Amino acid sequence: MEKEFISLYELQSRLKEGVERLFPSKIWLKAEISAVKARVGSHCYLELSQTGENGIEARAQAVIWSSKYRFIAPYFESVTGSPLREGMFVLMQVQVSYSQLYGFTLVVNDIDPDFSLGEQERLKRLTVERLEKEGLMDMQQGLGLAVLPYDIAVVSAPDAAGYRDFMRHLHENEYGFVYHTDLFPALMQGTGAPESIIAAMDAIADSGRKYDAVAILRGGGAKLDLACYDDYDLAAHIAQFPVPVFTAVGHDQDTHVADMVAFLSVKTPTALADVFVSMYADEDAALQSFSERLRLSVSGRLYQEENRLTELSRRISAAFLNTIMSMETVLALLETRMRASDPREILRKGYVLAVDRSGTVIKSIAGKQAGDRVSLLMADGRLDCTVESVTANK
Repeated sequence: MEKEFISLYELQSRLKEGVERLFPSKIWLKAEISAVKARVGSHCYLELSQTGENGIEARAQAVIWSSKYRFIAPYFESVTGSPLREGMFVLMQVQVSYSQLYGFTLVVNDIDPDFSLGEQERLKRLTVERLEKEGLMDMQQGLGLAVLPYDIAVVSAPDAAGYRDFMRHLHENEYGFVYHTDLFPALMQGTGAPESIIAAMDAIADSGRKYDAVAILRGGGAKLDLACYDDYDLAAHIAQFPVPVFTAVGHDQDTHVADMVAFLSVKTPTALADVFVSMYADEDAALQSFSERLRLSVSGRLYQEENRLTELSRRISAAFLNTIMSMETVLALLETRMRASDPREILRKGYVLAVDRSGTVIKSIAGKQAGDRVSLLMADGRLDCTVESVTANK
């Protein structure tokens, strides 16, 4: 009994007829780009996919013919700031095509760049809501930062301009402040960036060195190039990291979720270097101000002490002079009294002083007898005499 069959070409033709009958005109399709292959002046081949809770749920091949690609690509990049790349959500106008030779293909006619920007904002908003619900948004703000951060772990691509700018600006600062920095290399853009940055941060935690701060650096980029910094896993890792995390990913206008959960976020790596240098400069200025206040305080105290000592010296001198004058007055009085009591002064008045042989003043006739030798002292000399008789007063 012969089996019924159809040829492969007939099968493919029926599929082509059915597919094109279902989608006779162009449709707008939302999908994620999982692979891109394009050459200048040639066609652009895309792999589109859709991911669900259990992983990839659908996959299809798409193509942008060169005649369209040379207009679509530059316009998309001018609006979004990024070329078509893996991991990007896009809204594209496609024509469903089925070929007996090449199978199912989506021919891209147009791409809406505003949708890609809006989709990124939607995902960012969902990430922020989840972090807020889990209480992670402000965790970094509870960490204490060293007054003078010295040991800094840097997460960046080694060849990034932003990393070079940061290192030059930090280590060649005008004040001569010294810092210690260690680089932990990581991818800083693309779908693999969050996982790579998380791995670098884990290496910092496992390094055994106690760092004062972690600096995540990137030298700028387009909006969609920086979409990796809205990744939930990266933001949650930064929020829960035990060391203050500083972000400087080079964006002038947008704020990413990684910036929101970080200890501090600035626009550029150079600006972050300025933050660290200004911490030292402010402390240096405070120390100089304190030193100047201390110098003025000491100078004022010394001036007061000098004045006090001068006044004390003046008082001591005055008291000493008063004492000397009092003593001189007493001495003058004593001298006057002594002069008044001097026997020679009495003799000058005409009185005579009688003394015996031993020089003792004779004040009474008692004990005296004829023949004793006495001397009579006068103002101008002495008379040596012999007592002829002793007569007592009646």
